[in-house]
Amino acid sequence: MNMIGLLNKIFNNIVSEKSDNHEIEKILLGKILINEYNKKQKIENLSEIEFKVFSQFGEDGIIQWIISKLQISNKSFIEFGVGDYRESNTLFLLKNNNWKGLIFDCDKKNIESIINDEEYWKYDLTAGCELITKENINELFLQNGFNGDIGLLSIDIDGNDYWIWDAIKVISPQIVICEYNSVFGDQHAITIPYSHLFNRTKAHYSNLYMGASLPALCMLADTKGYDFIGSNSAGNNAFFVRNDCSGPFQKSSAKQGYVKSNFRESRDLSGKLTLISGNERLKLIEEMDVYDIKRESILKIKNLF
Repeated sequence: MNMIGLLNKIFNNIVSEKSDNHEIEKILLGKILINEYNKKQKIENLSEIEFKVFSQFGEDGIIQWIISKLQISNKSFIEFGVGDYRESNTLFLLKNNNWKGLIFDCDKKNIESIINDEEYWKYDLTAGCELITKENINELFLQNGFNGDIGLLSIDIDGNDYWIWDAIKVISPQIVICEYNSVFGDQHAITIPYSHLFNRTKAHYSNLYMGASLPALCMLADTKGYDFIGSNSAGNNAFFVRNDCSGPFQKSSAKQGYVKSNFRESRDLSGKLTLISGNERLKLIEEMDVYDIKRESILKIKNLF
């Protein structure tokens, strides 16, 4: 077993422990993996440099590798849809890299928990309770002193992700991470129609009807001046780098960079997990409407697939 393989084995054993006592060990091992991964100038796939400290899957490692290849002029981030912030794309950036951050969640209890945490004072972090809409997003950034160039933006709100990114005008992140709905496939540029009160569980009991396809996000990224560089191995997060600084990275098409998710989060009418996987997931929501970006029209999912 090579050094990276051994480190990953040790690292995964520690990360699997739920106790907060292991946070220091996780961060220290994360630092060791960063040093090993950052030696790689080129990779074939983002999965090669994944590791998890606080992220849901391997996003922490991908982010660290990306920022090692960039000159970050403003070491700050924005993330919304953070829950209680124990599992997020930016917490490792905050604690390991000491970046400044702005985070939002629409659950008051989550934000109170973050603000009341004994470590909240240790970092330059602002947490706000807000329902993010395309109507309020820019004003929220400005109210909190974020505008112009920033290091990273992470979008994960299980719904209007496409419409929110499209509406953002007042910041220019060097890196954008946006959740995509793998169930929508890699052929059609589609998203849910915009509704400022969208709730994935209320919209469809299965929890599968949400967000946008990867082709839709890649089309939007192109219009906003970003290059798509790949997806995480879990098949739910896409990574984009602003094209004025994307030189160190291999660009990808939506078709090339699409990863089909294997996680089974579908629910039945009573809210219980059904563990349905593969294309069966799409059949559950085939009667739902999606907005086709190219056609600029709303269609039933079954009429596309």
